[in-house]
Amino acid sequence: MTTKLSVNLNKVALLRNQRDNGYPCVVTTARRVLRAGAHGITIHPRPDQRHIRLGDVDDLAALFASDLPEIIGAEFNIEGYPSEDFAALVNRVRPHQVTLVPDAPGARTSEEGWDFDSRGEELAHGLALVRPSGARIAAFINPDPAAPSKARRLGLDRVEVYTGLYAMAWGTPAFDTTAAPHLAATAAAAEAAGIGMNAGHDLNLVNLGDFLHRAPNCLEVSIGHAITAEALDLGWDETVRRYLDIINAA
Repeated sequence: MTTKLSVNLNKVALLRNQRDNGYPCVVTTARRVLRAGAHGITIHPRPDQRHIRLGDVDDLAALFASDLPEIIGAEFNIEGYPSEDFAALVNRVRPHQVTLVPDAPGARTSEEGWDFDSRGEELAHGLALVRPSGARIAAFINPDPAAPSKARRLGLDRVEVYTGLYAMAWGTPAFDTTAAPHLAATAAAAEAAGIGMNAGHDLNLVNLGDFLHRAPNCLEVSIGHAITAEALDLGWDETVRRYLDIINAA
């Protein structure tokens, strides 16, 4: 099994939105990273459209519907809170994967997974709303070994483990005592539950190799902030190549 790299383009769109000249272009960047070997594109359109805009969703959907060589085998993943509007969007666009997050509309970024005990019915309702898309459905979860089996019982296809706590603990005493063991235990629980596992949030060129060692069953990593920042120094082609080297080595 090779872990797939999905590049989140939200920060590219955020930079684009600072001016009215249309660049950097989200679609051009998507084609660039896919030509460089990335396996997919992730976006998280938020209600205020502060980064990804509705037009970007349609433009990327058109890209994935094309027969360009870089599109063959690549996947389009759309993240979001399962509101009626979000469901209407993904049911119309029909991406390969939809990742449900519990964010409030004004959240800066996704920093917490679903609480299955207090919000399980809410998630189940959201799952039903987006099922007509025909997409594989994942839910964003905390590093909690109890979460994968609960997700499986709800009928989800995958979970995406929040790796922000793991990344923030890097280099601190809490990393080896709490953050890394919890993440590894969650990965093992996902495998035991028979549910596919994705991961994302603050993974980067420094910590990705260690993460994949602890979670060898991870099917996909979604990386946006770090890979965009690293590409400012290295360029997109070289940055994607380095991520793929880490993934292949793992």
